[in-house]
Amino acid sequence: MINITLPDGSRRPFEHPVSVADVALSIGPGLAKAALGGKVDGRLVDASFVIENDAALEIVTDKHPDALDVLRHSTAHLLAQAVQRLFPGTQVTIGPVIDNGFFYDFASERQFTLEDLPAIEAEMLRIVKEALPVTRSVKTRDEAVAFFQGMGEHYKAEIIQSIPATEDLSLYTQGEFTDLCRGPHVPGTDKLRAFKLMKGAGAYWGGDHNNQMLSRIYGTAWLNDKDLKAHLTQIEEAEKRDHRKIAKQLELFHLQEEAPGLVFWHPKGWQLWQVVEQYMRGVYRASGYQEVRCPQILDVSLWKKSGHWDNYKENMFFTESEKRTYALKPMNCPGHVQVFNQGLHSYRDLPIRYGEFGACHRNEPSGALHGILRVRGFTQDDGHIFCTPDQVEAEVTDFHRQALKVYQDFGFQDVQIKIALRPESRLGDDATWDKAEAALRAALSACGVAWEELPGEGAFYGPKIEYHLKDAIGRTWQLGTMQVDFMMPERLGAEYVDESSTKRHPVMLHRAIVGSMERFLGILIENHAGAFPAWLSPVQAVVMNITDAQADWVESVRKTLVNQGFRVKADLRNEKIGYKIREHTLQKVPYLLVVGDREKENGMIAVRTRSGEDLGSMPVEDFLAKLRAENGPVA
Repeated sequence: MINITLPDGSRRPFEHPVSVADVALSIGPGLAKAALGGKVDGRLVDASFVIENDAALEIVTDKHPDALDVLRHSTAHLLAQAVQRLFPGTQVTIGPVIDNGFFYDFASERQFTLEDLPAIEAEMLRIVKEALPVTRSVKTRDEAVAFFQGMGEHYKAEIIQSIPATEDLSLYTQGEFTDLCRGPHVPGTDKLRAFKLMKGAGAYWGGDHNNQMLSRIYGTAWLNDKDLKAHLTQIEEAEKRDHRKIAKQLELFHLQEEAPGLVFWHPKGWQLWQVVEQYMRGVYRASGYQEVRCPQILDVSLWKKSGHWDNYKENMFFTESEKRTYALKPMNCPGHVQVFNQGLHSYRDLPIRYGEFGACHRNEPSGALHGILRVRGFTQDDGHIFCTPDQVEAEVTDFHRQALKVYQDFGFQDVQIKIALRPESRLGDDATWDKAEAALRAALSACGVAWEELPGEGAFYGPKIEYHLKDAIGRTWQLGTMQVDFMMPERLGAEYVDESSTKRHPVMLHRAIVGSMERFLGILIENHAGAFPAWLSPVQAVVMNITDAQADWVESVRKTLVNQGFRVKADLRNEKIGYKIREHTLQKVPYLLVVGDREKENGMIAVRTRSGEDLGSMPVEDFLAKLRAENGPVA
């Protein structure tokens, strides 16, 4: 007798081993038809998987959180089958699930292009209509190698040869197509409904540029057409909001080949930067941070002590002088420890909070660079708190509240919180990590918030809280972090004297709210599509004349507004007023101030918004009051 426990706690007895599909059918034909797979004792399996002992079972339908992964994995196989039907002789390599979809790499005589995708997609749809059953078989490593070599799939055979000989391998077959895969997969190709091929690209076999260039096809797959349409609409909207296009249109910054991953900020872009930086500087002050500034390069001996040499050197830039090797700092923390170490501290001095808008450099792969969202040179709103173990929870709690206020001030209301836990390669012992992770959980519990845990994703020196923000079109971005570090203060000799005159190592809290300033500004540009609220906009208003006769009044208005601290420009060009209005509207300036003879005579300005709303004529003082009311939050 086998007992199957369902999610509602009920049990179903079976007299013999039973498949996931059979259990679903015993519950009802509707569930059996909807079943995509199962989860047996927490393990994701095929619907055909046979349960031989008592087990807990979840039936995976399109309502289950794991359904998308199963569908996307299966759709990658669907793509590979269609490609081999249309282009005989093409070899398959790997086809993993990625965010929002999947890709598959092919070894072919030709690189696939966008023009090939409609035909491949049409063939995929034909295979769906064929409703081919998807079946699983098991082979030893050597049997699998021989099988794929016999099919002419030399890349797949090479992949298998790298697997230990003791491991049995699962193969999945649909029609004439068979692929190596752990699975699970849908029961049949008719379960694959909503997908679209997105683009093609090149990819080197094994990621090594010395190897053959493969042809990669990216696709997306969803549970239904509605979700697919929403995703495609989001992509279309994201393309319109691409921060690189908007930056060029608004003259904010540029990138060029001579400085990969480094940013050339233009006056308006740097003005936007300064608005954010000065706001964050106010957060520093209000939260009791002392601002510091540390060197850009430090001798590698310090990076060896800190642990970066062993755990991070592949991502660091190095330089030499007078037979000494230096590293450009990838992080600000070791420098802040050096500041702390200048003088002996009492427990009464703690917590000590240092903040720095610290420029860092990381040797990111060129293929990973993306506008200002992924760069090699960046500045952090970085801070480090040196405190006693008893102060950790209060400091993390205070930081959490600060971070949420900042995000709300910048217009982000939907914030998800995650804790990244110990990675495989790390400093310290498990007891220290247990203590650090427990401190973060306790602080978030004290704030009354829910969080998700991410095993293996912490920094090498400590676990961290991550803040993930949802933007105007539903995309999620990871920004701020708070990390608990028991290791680095000890490695770098940071000490304080406790109540019993004993020297102790402080706990070091690494914190950033916006994270990389470059990345945050890129997110802001895309979130607002370049149409920033008045308090953030590089130019808050432009004053324009209709004829030369109003030039003196235009300049007087501009000076009045500028003297009150606002970012205002005058446009005295000999152009028609309609042309000026259109141009500054395209530049997304919040307020367009028009001056004609009547406005000059009455000491007024005619106010329009970039959306085209006419606010009528008003005294300059009234407009000043309006700007003041919109001039942003106070840290």
